[in-house]
Formats: sequence, C-alpha cells, structure tokens
Amino acid sequence: MKDHDEEPVVRVDGGLLVGHDGSKASGQALAWSAGLAARLHVPLHVLRAWSLTNAPRPATMERGYIPPRADFEKAVRDALEADLAKLDLPAGCQVELHVAHGQSSARLLEAAQGAEMLVVGSRGAGGFRGLGFGSTADQVMRNSPCPVIVVPTKQR
Repeated sequence: MKDHDEEPVVRVDGGLLVGHDGSKASGQALAWSAGLAARLHVPLHVLRAWSLTNAPRPATMERGYIPPRADFEKAVRDALEADLAKLDLPAGCQVELHVAHGQSSARLLEAAQGAEMLVVGSRGAGGFRGLGFGSTADQVMRNSPCPVIVVPTKQR
C-alpha cells in the first residue's frame, strides 16, 4: 500500500466540486450543485473519497482473498454511478466523476485547489445522529482554497 503522500491527487480545472458519500445530505448537495452548474454552464466534478473500511466489496472478493486496490476503486466508482443514476440531474449538466482513496476532507481540499466552488452537505454518512454539522463540512469550511457552500439537509 502506498503512503497517503504518494496517493494520486484528483485535479479539477474550474467548475464546481461536490463531495458525495452516498448519504441523503450529499445527494441533496449534489442535486443543488448540479442545478447551479447547469445554469452557469460549468462542469460539475463529483468526488467520492473512500477507504477499505467504507468501500463496497468488489465482485472479485472471496474468502481468503483480498482483491487489488483497483478492484475496490472500480466498486466505489460503480456505486457512485448508481447513486447518480437515481438522481434527477438537469439535462445540461456536464458531470465528471472522481474517486480518491483517503480521508474525505483531505481529498476534497486537494481537489478544490482548481475548483471555483466546493459544495458539501451539512452532514454525511458518518458521525453521530443529531449533529447538525458533520466533520467534513467543518474541515472544508475552515481550510478551503475556494468558496464553500454547505447545503442544509431538507427534513422530509
């Protein structure tokens, strides 16, 4: 396994960057940012950070066999594509998907170096129920190199 410092960095060149971890809040942030990206005619970069503990299990995983990292990355990308297919994104929205191994706030902040704006949900899949604000949203707001929008979770 490579050290985090040797991980490939996701690079975006303009447009909006949104973090998506599969949670309801990140889906709402993605839908909101897709509408804005379509209106502004800029690309929407969707990034899902992953680790071995939160990645979907690859089809190649068997008892006694740990698949290569590329298989995990493919499973993460497939899950991200499936999540996006469930959303009603605007027809004019140009979406680019990115998956990155590592801690979500760190990977979002790296990718945000080239973004015009970073969008996250108010809370994600981890953390404690009842908290109004997640750790990833907190970290990106404090350290982002570009403007940040935190989309509140709609109560239904």
